[in-house]
Amino acid sequence: MAYGKDTTTDEVLEGKDLAGRTYFITGGNSGLGRESGRALAAKGAAVVLAGRNPAKLGDAADAIRSATGSERVETITCDLADLASVRACAGEARERFEAIDALINNAAVMACPFEHTKDGFEMQFGTNHLGHFALTAGLMPLIESASGRPGSGRIVNLSSRAHQMAGVDLGDPHFERRDYEPWASYGQSKTANVLFTVELENRYAGRGIHAYAVHPGGIDTNLGRHLTEEMAQALMQNIAHSDPDFAWKSIPQGAATSIWAATNDTVEGRGGFYCEDCGEAEIDAEATDHGVRPYALDPPTAARLWEMSERMTGVSYPV
Repeated sequence: MAYGKDTTTDEVLEGKDLAGRTYFITGGNSGLGRESGRALAAKGAAVVLAGRNPAKLGDAADAIRSATGSERVETITCDLADLASVRACAGEARERFEAIDALINNAAVMACPFEHTKDGFEMQFGTNHLGHFALTAGLMPLIESASGRPGSGRIVNLSSRAHQMAGVDLGDPHFERRDYEPWASYGQSKTANVLFTVELENRYAGRGIHAYAVHPGGIDTNLGRHLTEEMAQALMQNIAHSDPDFAWKSIPQGAATSIWAATNDTVEGRGGFYCEDCGEAEIDAEATDHGVRPYALDPPTAARLWEMSERMTGVSYPV
């Protein structure tokens, strides 16, 4: 089957049997995370939904159970803006679960006002990158436990075409010496998601663990809850200019590329790249309607960001 921008999660998984596999999804209580969990559970997988609100997670899990008939849907509390919560989540997961076939780092905040995480990081960089960096480290033993099985040992990091807005300022990632701009911050965090993918692949491909960065497309979810009317109008004007053929995706279409990266046989044994519309994206320094910027795939920058992230979070990845 040919995949593209209109492909849905169910189409990606058509004919697959995921019984015996476990998928861990951050931001699993709504939007793309919840749809990813539903689609995977419908194919027999065990699904772990992670999020900061236990009540909303419970509602999402109940909805997925009702829609799929699966009882293998569990929840776990994790606030990515609080490293203590991230550590507690990872520790609980290592006690509760034997292995994770694929980790889908789906949660994010977008274009929020200038705020800080509990640990003092700028909110978007701290949540979207550092929170997931620390969580992935804590879950790595479970990912490695599954990595010998075909289709397993995968880490999917949701990025965005917004990475084209900004690279990572390694000298001032928290806007301590430059004026804060919500989109520059969001773009920086989404570039960080791609660079994290590159260095994960560099460090862990030899162990059978592969990483993928994903642009889901434009989807109307609660990710835009911080946008003022003026910001939303400016965003749509920018999109109309940069991508004249832009069309909103449905939530099942938006989650499809994450599911494709987590399950598709064509990426078996390789990773470290950026995906869009259920395929590997082109590297392009200028296009504004597709592709990934070269700076987001730069190995030296990825290595520097990794080292800085370890210092900031205090985590140590298994060696």
